[in-house]
Amino acid sequence: MIVPVAAPLERLDEIRKRGFTIAPGIVSADEVGDLKQSLEKAIAEDLNAWHGREYTDAHMVLNLMTRGMPFVRLLENDLLHAYLGPLLGDTCILYAYTSSSMPAGGTNYSRRVHVDCPRVIPNYITNVGVTIALDNFTNENGAMELLPGSFTREQPPSEDEFDEHSERAYPLAGDAIIFNARTWHRGGVNRTSAYRHAVTMNVCRSYMRQQFDYPRLVAPDVIGELGPLGRRFLGFNVRMPASLDEYYVPAEQRLYQPNQG
Repeated sequence: MIVPVAAPLERLDEIRKRGFTIAPGIVSADEVGDLKQSLEKAIAEDLNAWHGREYTDAHMVLNLMTRGMPFVRLLENDLLHAYLGPLLGDTCILYAYTSSSMPAGGTNYSRRVHVDCPRVIPNYITNVGVTIALDNFTNENGAMELLPGSFTREQPPSEDEFDEHSERAYPLAGDAIIFNARTWHRGGVNRTSAYRHAVTMNVCRSYMRQQFDYPRLVAPDVIGELGPLGRRFLGFNVRMPASLDEYYVPAEQRLYQPNQG
């Protein structure tokens, strides 16, 4: 008998009340190594491709599911979905899939105080952020900072307020910071001589639109490696028909499946 994976209730409550938690052991040490190796390769490729041009997202790789199978396999991580399901429903989809690597002796675009979701709906979470640490987060290498309970406010806190009341999150490699995407936060500054790597996701309700059209973006051979969970997470159950021929098909063939939240 297969026992479903369940997230600890106290950690889910922490997200609902304070806006964030650290979920331990989301990925194994071997997975961390594979993800880190693939991420370093992708960063080097992107920096080379954008050399000499304006590039806001330097050191931050977009659409990671297109950059190696370790990132594809992460889409079907049962421990991760054990948190996402209770917070967003079992039909939630991926809005964005990027990295958040702090370069040696620097920072990245996440350094500003910001939220990852523009809308405020009282007592309702529309988006959940996930930051999976591939290195231990420390004060020295740019640990993420979050302002507890701030997901209810529309206006950003001042720098002074944020500095005084925010908390740094210290996940170990393989742990994840899981947070209400309305929680005000910022990335740190890496004062070490090595990268601090992380993988990030923004996950949304199934009726919302994604940052990219993932069913069209992701190569068929990659999609073929995914089961029902991964395909649903990429948005395959909520596609729009592009013609009447696609609209008038039997229910089981419809692009937008029933009961999607």
